[in-house]
Amino acid sequence: MTATISHWVNGEVFTGTSSASAPVTNPATGTVTGQVALASVDDARAVIDAAAAAFPAWRDASLAKRTSVLFRFRELLNERKGELAEIITAEHGKVVSDALGEVSRGQEVVEFACGIPHLLKGGFTENASTKVDVYSIRQPLGPVAVISPFNFPAMVPMWFFPIAIATGNTVVLKPSEKDPSASLWLAALWKEAGLPDGVFNVLQGDKTAVDELLANPKIKSVSFVGSTPIAQYVYATGTAAGKRVQALGGAKNHAVILPDADLDLAADAMVNAGFGSAGERCMAISACVAVGPIADDLVAKIRERTVGLKIGDGTKESDMGPLVTQAHRDKVASYIDAGEADGAKVVVDGRSVGSEGAPERDPAGFWLGPTLLDNVTPEMSVYTDEIFGPVLSVLRVESYDQALELINTNPYGNGTAIFTNDGGAARRFQNEVEVGMVGINVPIPVPMAYFSFGGWKASLFGDSHAHGMDGVQFFTRQKAVTQRWLDPSHGGINLGFPQNG
Repeated sequence: MTATISHWVNGEVFTGTSSASAPVTNPATGTVTGQVALASVDDARAVIDAAAAAFPAWRDASLAKRTSVLFRFRELLNERKGELAEIITAEHGKVVSDALGEVSRGQEVVEFACGIPHLLKGGFTENASTKVDVYSIRQPLGPVAVISPFNFPAMVPMWFFPIAIATGNTVVLKPSEKDPSASLWLAALWKEAGLPDGVFNVLQGDKTAVDELLANPKIKSVSFVGSTPIAQYVYATGTAAGKRVQALGGAKNHAVILPDADLDLAADAMVNAGFGSAGERCMAISACVAVGPIADDLVAKIRERTVGLKIGDGTKESDMGPLVTQAHRDKVASYIDAGEADGAKVVVDGRSVGSEGAPERDPAGFWLGPTLLDNVTPEMSVYTDEIFGPVLSVLRVESYDQALELINTNPYGNGTAIFTNDGGAARRFQNEVEVGMVGINVPIPVPMAYFSFGGWKASLFGDSHAHGMDGVQFFTRQKAVTQRWLDPSHGGINLGFPQNG
């Protein structure tokens, strides 16, 4: 018997009416550990209705009440985040230390949201016209939806829901079917923190659930993170239904290594950013652009570091865990096959890891080791496609201008990095590169919670990035109020257009 992973509505588990489900596996063992419910339209509407019913009271709750709940949630999360990390590892496969880092980065957004009274301050102008004052306020939207991906089952939802809740909205979270249990743990923690029932809800499911969130008029906004084709669909469908939508899509992140760079630092960064979390990160470096004569030395240094990585169960002493599913593992391996067939040099081959056998690897796990490809060219599928696995491609160019053109002509614009000791080159790069997040000697430039997270081009649909003040503005609407308190005498009849005076 395996556990049933259900929905969460009004502060408790909700089984729903649908009998449909999908298996949840432990990627390190291949074992089915649970069956996640797949919502019917009626189930989705029940969850949405609960969020809608809870909205008026939470909207009218004082900022003091909201922040007290947020602070308590933050403290509980900090005390017990190890529990959440273990849940993530059991269903995603990433090593526990990486999962713990994910939770900690999400916690930063919770801490940012604890300052919501300051962030919601409006403006006030006294006597804009004679005895007329004008001021602005920001108010919540209503029930909002968060649709999150498998690769960060805690951090990505936490990019959105702390700010949504702090600003007075109610939330329906639709997690990935691959690793849904983290969402229920977070829901129970909110309840323990004192959040009123119905303010935070979890809807498990697939496209049926997503489509209802996009179409249902009670949902006022949608926050999405996933692949570019689905992000486009979510943005087009949600906005057509009159909703605010922020849809973060795929990536092909480049790191430019200039000839003057510290190659040891750069090699360390390429291994960390390319193979951390088995490359299943939207901010992973998958294209290493070596400029000028340094390519041979750089590839040798990356290889030296890569072959020493320990691949195994994320709960044990491992550097990198398995991929999330067998199907995804096989898809990533097919890209390595294609790259080799197209002429790329396989410097480190991770395809054999699953068959080699090791004490820390169950033969039934979804194993694929770190793979380093050299002499990759822009027309190869290993470069053009978002692989989302532990495959690092090295492209060789002769100049900074060629490296910049490679990045700027790529359809994605999520994250990028440059490694150099030349401040002028770095400043020029940050100005000229057409990418939303830039690292200078930093391989994964995920900003702090008080800045915004989001890419350019096909990596973002909508004009609002995640967290930071972008998040506050996304989850609120501005209202301008013009007021006058009259003297006891009547002002008289005047049908002319109001004028300042």
